Amino acid sequence: MKALVYTQPNEVQLLDRPAPTLDSGEVILKIEAVGICGSDMHAYHGHDPRRKPGLVLGHEFCGTVLESASPFYAKGVRVTGNPLITCGTCDYCVQGRNNLCSNRTMVGMTRPGAFADQMSIPAASLIEMPQDMSAIHAAVTEPAATALHAINLSMRVLVRPIQECRVLILGGGAIGMLSALLLKNYGCMDVTVAEVNPLRREQLSQHAKVKTYNPKDENPKDDHYDYVMDAVGSKATRITALAAVKAGGVVMHVGLQDWASEIDMRRLTLAEITLLGTYTYTTADLRATVAAIYRGAFGDLAWVDVRPMADGAQAFMDLDQGKAASAKVILTP
Repeated sequence: MKALVYTQPNEVQLLDRPAPTLDSGEVILKIEAVGICGSDMHAYHGHDPRRKPGLVLGHEFCGTVLESASPFYAKGVRVTGNPLITCGTCDYCVQGRNNLCSNRTMVGMTRPGAFADQMSIPAASLIEMPQDMSAIHAAVTEPAATALHAINLSMRVLVRPIQECRVLILGGGAIGMLSALLLKNYGCMDVTVAEVNPLRREQLSQHAKVKTYNPKDENPKDDHYDYVMDAVGSKATRITALAAVKAGGVVMHVGLQDWASEIDMRRLTLAEITLLGTYTYTTADLRATVAAIYRGAFGDLAWVDVRPMADGAQAFMDLDQGKAASAKVILTP
């Protein structure tokens, strides 16, 4: 089979790879569509020691069951899935917070991913979807679930309903775009997104109907926003988020561009700011997201850039060089 393989930093190649074999409790999928995630780009740049050259990346997928060793999924069923492979028995899993599983592994990191004609995955990781759902829409489930999980987690601690909040999103990539779309669907009318790429600012304005600005040219007002989402996670955006949020407000930290940096703990304390971290989503979030996408809560997703897998190397280069207007590129085998 053909697979897009991470061969060395800043390089992926379409190569021949053996087709996966069927293990107990697993299924083999024929991949219909797979998205390029920011973490795939992180690996592409050689910045993720967990993802080593020779690995097939890709974990935002939709596919059809080719072979099944599970009684729950028959051949021909179309599915998406949770790329986190969880144990089901640790405290977090039994609490329904399997995104925090103590023993988790991951498709496209600890085992071959979905940038291929076929992929194997435990049946327990699969998510049912409407059989007439667009493969492109289904492949957006994973990043959309990250947005949904983060926003729903934030709403538990906001003092006022999120519809009343003045919102700032730092970063207009996939998570920023999908968060903006979901917030507008939730009824938020005052949403601003900071994004350096002018092509993405245009798409945010057109499809999410939000205000945008270039953070290279201007800074947001201090002490101005009820809710700030940092979808970048750099030292600069963390500083910006803590300055921009109002006293008593909430900062949701999603991005992980920088692994460590200082934050203004004095302001955090004296202004009673709530700082939240979030990691991916639960399986329940994924199911809710499939339903939300299907009913149009994220819009028509017409801004998604769809390309053939054979052009995957160019897609990675375009994303790296800021030439991709879309916040999400989907590859189709």
